[in-house]
Amino acid sequence: MTYLHLLQLRLLQPSRATISIAGKITTLPSPPRQSRPPCCRMSSGSDPSPPLSHTLTLPVQPGEPVHVVAAPGVSDSQFRSAIDSSLFKQWLKNLQSETGILSSGAGTLKRVLIQGVDMFGSRIGFLKFKADIFDKETGKKVPGIVFARGPAVAVLILLDSDGVTYAVLTEQARVPVGRFVLELPAGMLDDDKGDFVGTAVREVEEETGIQLNLEDMVDLTAFLNPSTGCRVIPSPGGCDEELGIFLFRGNVDSAIIKQLQGKETGLQDHGELIKVRVIPYEKLWRATGDAKVLMAIGLYEMAKREGLLPLKNQPATSART
Repeated sequence: MTYLHLLQLRLLQPSRATISIAGKITTLPSPPRQSRPPCCRMSSGSDPSPPLSHTLTLPVQPGEPVHVVAAPGVSDSQFRSAIDSSLFKQWLKNLQSETGILSSGAGTLKRVLIQGVDMFGSRIGFLKFKADIFDKETGKKVPGIVFARGPAVAVLILLDSDGVTYAVLTEQARVPVGRFVLELPAGMLDDDKGDFVGTAVREVEEETGIQLNLEDMVDLTAFLNPSTGCRVIPSPGGCDEELGIFLFRGNVDSAIIKQLQGKETGLQDHGELIKVRVIPYEKLWRATGDAKVLMAIGLYEMAKREGLLPLKNQPATSART
């Protein structure tokens, strides 16, 4: 048997490994074989189960169907809930509205990738997806990452006491920014009915303990041009949230101000650990970076300058603690 034949036999032996060093063939013992758990095995082929998908047709682009697919990790029930949710349906409606991206025919929605679904009990609270919308003129894709959370409300509460106007704020932990934040009493709408003012009154009571009357609320965002939808859009580059900002202004005695300062409130079974803070209104614009506060100040001051606000403050009985 020649040297070449011996070399070929060595290379073919499964129990030993070979390495080349300076033109020589050296044999090394093979390491012991270790069994690999089934859950760690990687398939060399494609996943045999196709991704969850759904096809829909929009009236504004009847000949171009939209393919909705689920990212890995999104379950069948989550996927179906996402498609049927008011968050997703409202987003599609916005696309096709008079000022919508697809209304003029300049853009085309081709694909939506559902990436994440967070449930709040039996309903969807947050929905994360990516939309492939292309500009027909350039053929380029428009940035389309969406964090959908739907409409919400915030309330600017101004209480006059002993010649000073106070703003009522909440202080609570905000994990996304990693710190406690002073902000307006606020909350998301719980259903599809669009009851902004009712939600505003309910959130104020839950977060501050103050009971307000519906008829005493002033919708500051209603003063915006109708083309805006009469809602504030805090972060349209990534989030669909639309805010209705309301005002309540009343007269109270100093005992109410002292009672509110530092009061602990919130729905603790929902993880809400809230403290009420009362700040003189003249210092409010520098007291916090909360966008809701700063937007409310702007709307309030401009509406006051234009003479759009009620002339009289509400009596103390309208603000009960």
